[in-house]
Amino acid sequence: MALSYRNRKRLALFVLVIGLPVYIVLAVTLVGLIERPSIWAELAIYVALGILWILPLRKVFLGVGQDDPDRRD
Repeated sequence: MALSYRNRKRLALFVLVIGLPVYIVLAVTLVGLIERPSIWAELAIYVALGILWILPLRKVFLGVGQDDPDRRD
């Protein structure tokens, strides 16, 4: 099922406004559960988690900033 441009735009906005802050809180909580690693290991964990969240959602964000291809003028 392909999402329309309008629905992808809405979903992308929802992910950025609601989903990303929730993911950040979960990531900080997850890292806080383990004994504090060195600063470099902690940085590597946060960078990896920062990249990991976008992988399943990249199709949603592709082309959202472009003009609507379905719009008729």
